[in-house]
Amino acid sequence: MADTPAQPDDRRETTTAGGPGSTAEDGPRGTVAGGPDAAATGAPPATAATAAPRQAVLFPLYAAGFVTAFGAHAVATGAGAEAGAGQLSLLALGLVLAVYDGAEVLLKPVFGSLADRWGPRRVLLGGLAAFVVVSLAYVLVALVGGIAAGPGGAVALALARLGQGAAASAFSPAAGAMVGRLGAGGRRGRVFGSYGAWKGLGYTAGPLLGGVVITFAGLTALFVVLAAVAAVVTVWVVLAVPALPALPRQRQTVVDLARRLSAPAFLRPTSALAGTTAALATAVGFLPVLGTASGLSPIVTGAVVACLALSSTLVQPRAGRAHDRGRLSTRTALAVGFALMVAGFVLAAVVTGIGALVVSAVVIGLGVGIATPVAFASLAASSPPERLGQTMGSAEVGRELGDAGGPLLVGVVAAAASVAAGLGALAAVLAVVGVAATAGRRAAPAPTDGEPG
Repeated sequence: MADTPAQPDDRRETTTAGGPGSTAEDGPRGTVAGGPDAAATGAPPATAATAAPRQAVLFPLYAAGFVTAFGAHAVATGAGAEAGAGQLSLLALGLVLAVYDGAEVLLKPVFGSLADRWGPRRVLLGGLAAFVVVSLAYVLVALVGGIAAGPGGAVALALARLGQGAAASAFSPAAGAMVGRLGAGGRRGRVFGSYGAWKGLGYTAGPLLGGVVITFAGLTALFVVLAAVAAVVTVWVVLAVPALPALPRQRQTVVDLARRLSAPAFLRPTSALAGTTAALATAVGFLPVLGTASGLSPIVTGAVVACLALSSTLVQPRAGRAHDRGRLSTRTALAVGFALMVAGFVLAAVVTGIGALVVSAVVIGLGVGIATPVAFASLAASSPPERLGQTMGSAEVGRELGDAGGPLLVGVVAAAASVAAGLGALAAVLAVVGVAATAGRRAAPAPTDGEPG
């Protein structure tokens, strides 16, 4: 559905769920939540009668976050399995893993800006549809015998990953921008908490379900599953998510953009998000290495990673809700989150055994879960509503750099010394990032529903 301009004259004042100064109107496919700055964000605001429709709009956006996390980690696991079976060289594996993240680093800011210009729903649907097409194209090539072991298969897989990464670069920042706009008015913490929780489910389900599908049906079947999941979410968005209009924007020069992206209001939450992503990616990759060295089976080490993902998934909505209610300031959330992540990696580095691994995983997951939604909420609150897509796309670059940089740092140090030394090095870096992300902040509570988001 094409994005339609807002109709401010049709709104009426109300003091219900959106808070004082909220307004209410019927959206194109139902009513969604706004808040005191609903007119600025273009989101139809909330009333007591619209709580259920509001959730009906947000859940497809959460599912889009699940798709990008599930797709990235499921295929990465599958590529690793192919390399382990000798069907893919280590060099080809590195290429397959790198092209996805490379596409996201380059394209997320571009598609974020397009979401601001065209309206986020268009970019969201275009990205999801492209993800389906790319996944099915790989399946079609495989079915006609175009993929064989050796260089040809590696090239086909790398091209498929490049296409999926480009598609995710479109729908991921667009979904984040819509979540930010719909959560305006003191609800950003809780909606980003739920968004992060769904992404956490994708991070967990990707390796687990991806491994199961590949084991019993092969890599091509995994692409069928990815296409089906993305297609379901695409239809869900079409049916449930209304168009948010592109907001009027003043002309922005390159200098203006550089000034905004170099401001502390952008750099602090973005650096925090890079740190949490680095912690998550490293823990998922290297805690099983420690477990294997201690004689634990792959099933047990997989359960350890599941504990990490579960703790992060469960705490994110609660942390976001506490932030919205003014009980958890941005500074406190980031300080506590980074302290927990540092403590978890230090524990994993100095204490061996299954008990220490489980505690480390849970503590790291809690740290990630506390810091992530609050950092996202702070980032969205600091952005001009008409530039939210660009802000989210640019911040996602920081997350991707953390996703790659954390494991790379640990791997380099581990190769020179030990895995424990690598985890200790990451803990030191996280401590520095945590201090930088909280420096100069007042320990003020989050805005409530009656204040600007």
